[in-house]
Amino acid sequence: MPFDHFGFIAPIYHRVGTYSNLDAMISYADLPTTGRLLDVGGGTGRVANALSPFAKQIALADPSRGMLHYSASVPDIQPAEAISEHLPFPDESFDRVIMVDALHHVFSQAETAQEMWRVLKPGGRIVIEEPDIRGFGVKLIAIAEKLLLMRSHFLAPEKIEKLFSGAETQIHSRDGTAWIIIQK
Repeated sequence: MPFDHFGFIAPIYHRVGTYSNLDAMISYADLPTTGRLLDVGGGTGRVANALSPFAKQIALADPSRGMLHYSASVPDIQPAEAISEHLPFPDESFDRVIMVDALHHVFSQAETAQEMWRVLKPGGRIVIEEPDIRGFGVKLIAIAEKLLLMRSHFLAPEKIEKLFSGAETQIHSRDGTAWIIIQK
């Protein structure tokens, strides 16, 4: 079994991991919603916690037990230990699906995109927030993650958009962060 980098850093991440893009996520995810929101790769629940006033119900999926240990303590969030390529939810069960700073960590970005699309209801929206690899600072982060033996694979926003070919999409970018919005 590979080393769980995220389980190792979970206690630190939990203490200092605040979510700084709340206003952008509220806008791009078209929140509030009276429906269900899924945070894929949601780790300790920092984003889900910040978004809890804006969704009726929030589920969080993450493969790291160490991260999920902390997300279980976040009120009103239902954590699930799962990889993004095989989400344990029925088809069309969420009104919003988000993924923040996690797509570059998954085994298969194409399968992850398919799963997020599968669990999204018609008329729903996916928002993927990722470091924008087109920037020099993010390129340095990518190198550092490789040196730490993480399996990170960063994609440019246009390549993320292509994972959802045929869907209505938008890309927004600011300060080294890109948001890819996919409408079903």
